[in-house]
Amino acid sequence: MKFWSSLLTICLGLLLGAPASAQDFYSGKTLRIIVGFPPGGGFDVYARTLARYMGKHIPGNPTTIVENLPGAGSLIAANHLFRRVNPDGLTMGHFIGGLVMGQVLGRAGIEFDAPRFEYVGVPTKDTSVCAVTKRRGITSMEKWLGSKTPVKLGGTVPGSTTDDHPKILAVALGLPVHVVSGYKGTNDIRLAAEGGEVDGGCWGWQSMKATWSRALQAGDVAVVVQLVPKANPDLPSVPLAISFAKTAEARHLIQVGIHDMDLLLRTFALPPGTPKDRVQIIRKAFVQTMNDPEFLADANKSKLDIDPGSGEEVEKTVINLFKLEPRLLGKFKEILK
Repeated sequence: MKFWSSLLTICLGLLLGAPASAQDFYSGKTLRIIVGFPPGGGFDVYARTLARYMGKHIPGNPTTIVENLPGAGSLIAANHLFRRVNPDGLTMGHFIGGLVMGQVLGRAGIEFDAPRFEYVGVPTKDTSVCAVTKRRGITSMEKWLGSKTPVKLGGTVPGSTTDDHPKILAVALGLPVHVVSGYKGTNDIRLAAEGGEVDGGCWGWQSMKATWSRALQAGDVAVVVQLVPKANPDLPSVPLAISFAKTAEARHLIQVGIHDMDLLLRTFALPPGTPKDRVQIIRKAFVQTMNDPEFLADANKSKLDIDPGSGEEVEKTVINLFKLEPRLLGKFKEILK
């Protein structure tokens, strides 16, 4: 009888203790967020705002810190997360989701397998826009389409919004564009535009309005087109790129190559192999943070839009990209080579 009583006690302890150990794992720990871009840009601002509040929604309330690992349009950070980070649930990456399309297209330098990441979510489904400086004189899509010389847009690296979106627009709409790639982040593109090196750039409105607000308010920079299916409330008079598409193929290119990519843009992910219980803890904490009144007030103060997507939603979109029909895939390879 004593034996069975002891055995029952051990079994109950194991059954009750397993969930508790998963919940208590983060107590006294530090959660790192590795951002693939330099300080000062939109990705960095989103990550640091998230870091101030996410820890209180994780059992054990770990300290949350941000580390910047810029380079190659956040490819260095994505590769690092996949290959070198211990999958213990204590390190999360924040990189540009367009890199997933890079893997689909077979781009060089990609050392990750996108479907194997454990996706946490995105803080907002971005409203990508293209903005041009007043100096260039392009204040409408009609003027841009009629320009005799290409508009120089700053870019970071193939696979990023800054590079791929304007290239898709050039083919789908016949827009005269010249992408000047190689900048470390949107903050550097902004400075280059202000210095006259380039005429503007294409990236998320959520980031642009937070980091380029002074020039936008002064009229030194104008948002010329939105690359979304539905206008952002901040930009009711700015036209949608897809409304200028004249063929079904052009609309399809914009839908898949731009609209779908904007869901993935601000990806937060854990490395492959992270224990499933910790993935669920981090995903739940992310969702709770997105609904935290203090976080939302802070985000509003920093002019950050919050329109989150779940980790499951991001995961589904990533998987669907690897199922593109051959003809469309070939077209994207031609455009984004």
